[in-house]
Amino acid sequence: MGKKKQRTVGFAITGSFCTYEKIKGVVRRLVEEDNRVVPIFSNMAQTVNCRFGNAKDFIIEIQEITGERGIFSIQEAEPIGPKGFLDVLVIAPCTGNTMAKLCAGITDSPVLMAAKAHMRNDRPVVISLSTNDALGASLKNIGMLMNTKNIYFVPFGQDDYRKKPKSMIAHTDLIEDTIEAALEGKQLQPVVRSPF
Repeated sequence: MGKKKQRTVGFAITGSFCTYEKIKGVVRRLVEEDNRVVPIFSNMAQTVNCRFGNAKDFIIEIQEITGERGIFSIQEAEPIGPKGFLDVLVIAPCTGNTMAKLCAGITDSPVLMAAKAHMRNDRPVVISLSTNDALGASLKNIGMLMNTKNIYFVPFGQDDYRKKPKSMIAHTDLIEDTIEAALEGKQLQPVVRSPF
C-alpha cells in the first residue's frame, strides 16, 4: 500500500480562548499525521490576552508546532482562493460571531476571508463550534450553515447544561474524523451528541 498523500490543512483559530489547550493537541496530531497545517489567526486570536493565556505566546506555540508562520491579515488570506492550495479548511474554535458573519457573507477578518476564498474552490470547510448561545441566537446560523454546500460540522453537544443551558461546544477529539468524512463529501454522524 502506498504512502498517504500529504494534505494541506488550513487551521483557522477564532476567539473562544477556553478551547485553546484542546486545539493545540489537535494541531499537534494533524502535524504528526504528516499533514501540512497552515494556521490562520483571527483578529481576536492575535490580540486578546485573557485568563486562558497570552495571545503572543499561543501564536508562537502554534507556529512552532506547525513549522509555519501562519496567516495574519485579510490580504494574506485572499490568495487561498486563486492559488487553491488548501485541501480542507478547519475553523476551530468557531465562535457564534464567526458563524453569524459567515452566514451573512461578512469578510472582515483573516479567518472569514480564508473561508470565503476557500469556499470558492468547492472544497470542504469544517466547523468546530464553541458558543454560549448555540441554542439561542446562534441556532439559526448553525441551521443555515448545516444547509450550506461544503460546510461540515464537528459533532457537538452541551458543555454545561445546568449552568449554561444554551451553550454548546464541539467534540474536538473528532476533528480528524470530521476532516476525513468531509473530504469524502460526508457529514460525520451523529452531529449532536450527548453532553460532555
